[in-house]
Amino acid sequence: MTAATRIEIDEAVSALAAGRLVAFPTETVYGLGADSTSDEAVARVYEAKGRPVFNPLIAHLPDLAAAERLVVFTDAARRLARAFWPGPLTLVLPRTADCPVSLLASAGLETLAVRVPDHPLALSLLRAVGRPLVAPSANPSGQLSPTTAQHVRDALGNKVAVVLDGGPCRVGVESTVVDLSGERPVLLRPGGVPAESIDAILGPLAMPGEGPIRSPGQLESHYAPAAAVRLNAAEARPGEALLAFGPTSSPALNLSPAGDVVEAAANLFSYLRRLDRPGITAISVMPIPEHGLGRAINDRLRRAAAPRPGSAS
Repeated sequence: MTAATRIEIDEAVSALAAGRLVAFPTETVYGLGADSTSDEAVARVYEAKGRPVFNPLIAHLPDLAAAERLVVFTDAARRLARAFWPGPLTLVLPRTADCPVSLLASAGLETLAVRVPDHPLALSLLRAVGRPLVAPSANPSGQLSPTTAQHVRDALGNKVAVVLDGGPCRVGVESTVVDLSGERPVLLRPGGVPAESIDAILGPLAMPGEGPIRSPGQLESHYAPAAAVRLNAAEARPGEALLAFGPTSSPALNLSPAGDVVEAAANLFSYLRRLDRPGITAISVMPIPEHGLGRAINDRLRRAAAPRPGSAS
């Protein structure tokens, strides 16, 4: 760590202690960090993002031991944590009796979403601050998630006290979320850890049913650019911008010319931002394979293409 980075982390720790908001990089996207044990600081996150208060937040920790002080781990949860932490996996588990995290972060539920991010700057901040941080994506609710520090500055401006710049995010889509608070593990959100990798440890995951939103990323319309999104496109219609995938002769911006879903995930939000410009009626997206990280990409694209709140459709 450079001297400059240490100074920046100290500044971020001071801001967090004062109840202010700090943006920091993770391997998935940039998070909007706040002291999870402060009701007021957590409320500021909802306010800054314009986020519905029924949509829970994820508590970020430096290691498994810290997470065990907040939630009750099952054997299955411990196996997943040991396999994928630090990494892009969030676990939803029952809160401990003395869990210090604000109930506002849990949206009033008796469960809490927790994860250990795989980014050296995030881990340095978490160790330095000495308390769990809620850190949803550092952008207005429902819009494209930020994968660079500049995305954060452009989207939130002076709502953030400190922006720690750790370069572009390596994974580029949010964490996989698994609910382990019930009898059977449930996949609440596909993400940076492919569901197939979790299935290999726990067996097939169940899909979410009716009930309250238990994790971020479950709203029907989410991760959306200003322009409409059209899926499974072979080519762009007049007025549209094409987002390509795989080998093609098209000169369009291509998520991965080689057809690599890992590369495509890392580029997804950044490329959608580049195409979301005045004069574009819609962003048309070529088909993405529904396997590995392709499942997470398609989840984000389907939510981006869903009817927007307040729309007539």
